[in-house]
Amino acid sequence: MMEITFRLNGEIVHAETTPTGTLLDYLRETQGLTGTKEGCNEGDCGACTVMVEDESGKRPLNACILFLPQLHGKSVTTVEGLSKGDMLHPVQSAMIEEHGSQCGFCTPGIVMSLATAHARGDTNHEDILAGNLCRCTGYAPILRAAEKAAEVPVPEGLEHTPFDAPSIVERPESSDELAAIYGLKPEATLIAGATDVGLWVTKQLRDLGDVIFLGGVADLKTITESDAGFEIGAMVPIAELIPLFKPHSASLAEMYRRFASTQVRAAATLGGNIANGSPIGDSPPPLIAAGATLTLRKGEDRRVIPLEEFFIAYGKQDRQASEFVESVMVPKAGLADLKVYKLSKRFDQDISAVCGAFNITIEDGQVAAARIAFGGMAGTPARAKTVERALIGQPWTMDTIEAALPGFKEDYTPMSDMRASAGYRLTAAQNMLKRYFAESQGLTTSVLNVKEGA
Repeated sequence: MMEITFRLNGEIVHAETTPTGTLLDYLRETQGLTGTKEGCNEGDCGACTVMVEDESGKRPLNACILFLPQLHGKSVTTVEGLSKGDMLHPVQSAMIEEHGSQCGFCTPGIVMSLATAHARGDTNHEDILAGNLCRCTGYAPILRAAEKAAEVPVPEGLEHTPFDAPSIVERPESSDELAAIYGLKPEATLIAGATDVGLWVTKQLRDLGDVIFLGGVADLKTITESDAGFEIGAMVPIAELIPLFKPHSASLAEMYRRFASTQVRAAATLGGNIANGSPIGDSPPPLIAAGATLTLRKGEDRRVIPLEEFFIAYGKQDRQASEFVESVMVPKAGLADLKVYKLSKRFDQDISAVCGAFNITIEDGQVAAARIAFGGMAGTPARAKTVERALIGQPWTMDTIEAALPGFKEDYTPMSDMRASAGYRLTAAQNMLKRYFAESQGLTTSVLNVKEGA
């Protein structure tokens, strides 16, 4: 057991917890705050959304996969903490007036997502609500309520700034401390945003043994920009990558906008998305295509490797005992021509069936360089090197594209699963290359198909 301290609805609380006790269970079972609901228990439905405030500001997070030690020194507001006596929060009032309230199960999570956005001045309501899956009826009255509440000032009493809390051993505050602790506990599970690890506990009921929480490691949350590119710390949240990349690659920024949901993007980190080695993780394909490198640290030693070399086989990465991802270097030169295509059954908040990234340089009508990478096509994110070789040095024409397409069968042996068949994935990858060519010519996909007689 361990003791953590945080602010809950304005009051300081001290909680005795196991390292993997969730905020949702604590709220409902210990505090009796049952407005926060358990729906999917895996961070998808948003019924358990709460507002968390720390040095980065206010964020909506899923309480079901948020471990209590991640909240040490932070402030949490639940739906019970929004109103002040008989005075409802503007979002609550607007939901009543616009008939936005649904059955009551997912409504509290919807209210918390909108209240957090209201406090941040964020009016992109459709994106905000993509992580709140209500099945009662349509979202029109909810969106009207959001727009109405946005016209009302933020009420007083919701500013719960972080505070100094005692250090806990399992929560280092610098990468030096992390390296030292991890060196002593090489078998420990590193927990960043817990958007994946949380499911190991809630769905697989796994005992994680020793854990190390990375949320306090301040120097892993930094982004350093230079003429060469961006050095992004492993603990930088996915949400921060959207404004970072948008001026350099609108396509990459758009892919990150479709990365899970607002709640997950606020918690998930770039380092975590890479380090877990998922073959369908959305970050690796575009960053591999951009020529990104990875800095790994063990103790005082560091090594830098191309990101593509980190992934060895399914479930196996080039990471030694006690070695952790410290940062990712993304070169600006690799972003200029980068295009990313994410294919999933649902547009918002869905896992990729195929994620393709293309970075092709054309000089004097010929392909001067090509880096193409895919997720969902193999046991690891991987480059399409046969296709690349078929393109480089050739004229940038549809004939060259057609000649390169068979190379996908040599580069990948995709599997069939619930998201897509192997044949579908292979055809989708080939069509993504055609789409990249069409867009480079200023054509739409439909125009390209007409010209090809499809």
